Amino acid sequence: MSGKKTVAGHIRVGVGGWTFEPWRNNFYPKGLAHSKELEYASTHLSAIEVNGTYYSTFKPPTFAKWRDATPDGFVFTLKANRFATNRKVLAEAGESIQRFIGSGISELGPKLGPLVWQFAPTKLFDPDDFEAFLQLLPQKVDGQPLRHALDVRHNSFIDPAYLALARKYRCATVFTDSDDYPSFVDLTADFVYARLMRTESKVKTGYEPKALDRWAEAARTWATGGEPADMPRLAFAGKPAGPRDVFMFFISGAKERAPAAAMGLIERLG
Repeated sequence: MSGKKTVAGHIRVGVGGWTFEPWRNNFYPKGLAHSKELEYASTHLSAIEVNGTYYSTFKPPTFAKWRDATPDGFVFTLKANRFATNRKVLAEAGESIQRFIGSGISELGPKLGPLVWQFAPTKLFDPDDFEAFLQLLPQKVDGQPLRHALDVRHNSFIDPAYLALARKYRCATVFTDSDDYPSFVDLTADFVYARLMRTESKVKTGYEPKALDRWAEAARTWATGGEPADMPRLAFAGKPAGPRDVFMFFISGAKERAPAAAMGLIERLG
C-alpha cells in the first residue's frame, strides 16, 4: 500500500549570533579558538540570526567570510539596520533601506535567509505610513530574491488591516513566543519566522522536553502547509497551503541555554 508523499519546506533552527561568553562553558568545546566559533556553531545548528547588522554596517568581505566559514545548507538571517525602522516617519526610510541592502549582503549567496525588520516597542501601527515603508522593500539584490520578515512590537499591530498589508507585500510576520511583545501567528507569507524567547536557566535544554516536542510538531505542520491549532491568532486558520520554509530561533530568555534548546529541537526534527 502506497500513500502520497507529503512535501515539506526546509526547517531551520538556530540562535541569535554566535559570540556569547557563557557559551564557552556549555556549548563550545573548552579551548576552542574564538575565530572557530562560527564554524563550530554552524555544524550543530542550521541557521543563525545576526543581530550585529542592526547596530552596525558591515562590508562585503565580512559577509563572504561568514559564507565561506559555514557548510552548504546553512542560512543567516539578518536583522536590518535600525536606522531603517527606528524613525518617526517610515516612509522616509528609503535611503537607509538601500544602504543596508547594498552593504554586501548578497555575498552570502544561497546562505542569505530572510531579512528581519524590527520595529521599536513604541512604534504604533499607522496603515498609510507602514504601507509606504513596505513599498520601499526591494524584492531582489544583485539578482538574488529577498524575503522580508516584520518584527512588530506594539499591540496596535494586532489589527486585521496590518495582516492585510503584510500579505499584500508577501512579508512574514515574526511570531514571538513572549509575554513582552504581541504574540500572534497569523501567516502572511510563504515562510514562517518564529523567535522563541522563553528559555529558562534551570532547564538544561532551555525549554522543557514537552515544549520542545510541541514546537517540533508546530514546525512540521507549518512546513507541510498547515497551521497549528493551538497558537494565538487574530483570525481563523486558513486552508492548507503549499510547503513553507520555517525559521525558528531561540533568542533572549536564558540565552546561555539557547544552543541546547536549538539542538534539542533539531534532534526531534530528525
